[in-house]
Amino acid sequence: MPKFHWMSIAGLATCLVAGSLAFAQHEEKKRAAGPAKAVAVLIPTKGSHVEGKVTFIHESDGMHVTAKITGLAPGKHGFHIHEFGDASSADGMSAGGHFNPMKAMHAGPDQKTRHVGDLGNLEANAEGVAEYEMVDPHLSFHGAASILGRGVVVHEKADDYKTQPTGNAGGRVAVGVIGVAKGS
Repeated sequence: MPKFHWMSIAGLATCLVAGSLAFAQHEEKKRAAGPAKAVAVLIPTKGSHVEGKVTFIHESDGMHVTAKITGLAPGKHGFHIHEFGDASSADGMSAGGHFNPMKAMHAGPDQKTRHVGDLGNLEANAEGVAEYEMVDPHLSFHGAASILGRGVVVHEKADDYKTQPTGNAGGRVAVGVIGVAKGS
């Protein structure tokens, strides 16, 4: 009887260790995959009243990007991810240029080859409110195309999708930093 008892305890201990190891490996894979959600809170540049929030949620088919921006002039406005998460300058220029780790040409968001940061245009209604929603396969939370810590910029004019490297979208009316957010 004592022999059977010790064998049962040894078997139970082995199961507990194996279960703990499997749980630890699962948690490590989740951490390695990166966060599931990020947010950029947009603040106005000098002389602007534009503000808003952009949410990025990692999904199996790409990054689900949603935004609600207020204080815009009615019409289209260039909307890009920029290379630096730096909103310290009054004109938004501290955010640098469009995020372009693959050294591609500037283009519209539906183009296969483009700056990673080319999100296209927001369109503000008569009240100056723009809402945006898109699933973008170019964006990521890890690797060379990681958008974490980068800037989001809203421009004063529409992006023409042609003029290199900026789309001729004019000055910056709002800027924010993409940071990891809680939850999904």
